[in-house]
Amino acid sequence: MDLDQFIVAVEVLRRPELRGLPVIVGGDGDPAKRGVVASASYEARGLGGPVSKSVHSGLPLRTAARRIPDAVFLPVDRTAYDTASDAVMTALRSLGYMVEVMGWDEAFVAVDSGDPEAAARQIQATIGAATELDCSVGIGRNRLQAKLATDFGKPAGIFRLTGENWFEVLGDRPTDALWGIGRKTAQKLAGLGIDTVTALATADPAALAGAFGPATGPWLVQTARGISSAEVTDEPYQARGHGRETTFQHDIGDWDRVREEIRGLARRVAQDVDAEQRPATRIVVKVRYVPFRTFTRGHLLAEPTMDPAVIEAGALAALDRFTEREPVRLLGVRAEFEPG
Repeated sequence: MDLDQFIVAVEVLRRPELRGLPVIVGGDGDPAKRGVVASASYEARGLGGPVSKSVHSGLPLRTAARRIPDAVFLPVDRTAYDTASDAVMTALRSLGYMVEVMGWDEAFVAVDSGDPEAAARQIQATIGAATELDCSVGIGRNRLQAKLATDFGKPAGIFRLTGENWFEVLGDRPTDALWGIGRKTAQKLAGLGIDTVTALATADPAALAGAFGPATGPWLVQTARGISSAEVTDEPYQARGHGRETTFQHDIGDWDRVREEIRGLARRVAQDVDAEQRPATRIVVKVRYVPFRTFTRGHLLAEPTMDPAVIEAGALAALDRFTEREPVRLLGVRAEFEPG
């Protein structure tokens, strides 16, 4: 189950007059300031329109304003999204299925049915009645298939993706169309002459083990074949980490100040870690240089910890891995948790 344009949809429920308009949510809602798009309505995403006019998450707000000058810009309201998400998941659980929450707007639902489309319609109707939010439902025989199927059901639709139509739907698509395969992995695969899902599915697992590692290589092939052994669980959703970041309205060229900003962010992250009561195992620092080049560097802690001083030191150690001392526009610190 994947809620459609969730953040924007929550905002439109509060402001019905915005329905059908290009709506962009990000930062404090001021496109004249630095910040990035958190979510955009389908109208703003330019479905069916030229790429040069489309808006997507992560795009600078100023760029979004240039592309769609008449768009409505709104600030991020995390409290409202938390409340809406809780209502959705409560409605979903009321159906009696096992539900695995994956975040604000997404969940896996374990359904054993001879008519999964009927179950999907029931899910959509129940969520719609309780929250007035639309969702898309993907049907598959495992989590991988169901997850990818939602993309083909959007908006507010239902799509079944199983072994029977897997290659018909995905075979000619690039490898990063698969869940879990990002741009860098896709580029590395392309360097090996593997640039489609079908090509990856027919690749030699042993050869890929040599290129990606003994676990990752065979996993890539299995994923391209639509195979996944992960089961749906109703264990409470736990974040993999907590992060804080800030975008500066004026570039920072003084790296002594950059270090102080990282210290401040690390202290805020340490407070989040303490509130979660889960020790951090790795600290990651994000730096976005001018104009928009973004890099991350990580530091593995000697042992899991919630100690603010250790988290701050880890953030500074990660920052020291950046060799370029160019002006920056954004800094971020993230603490990653121990699995479990």
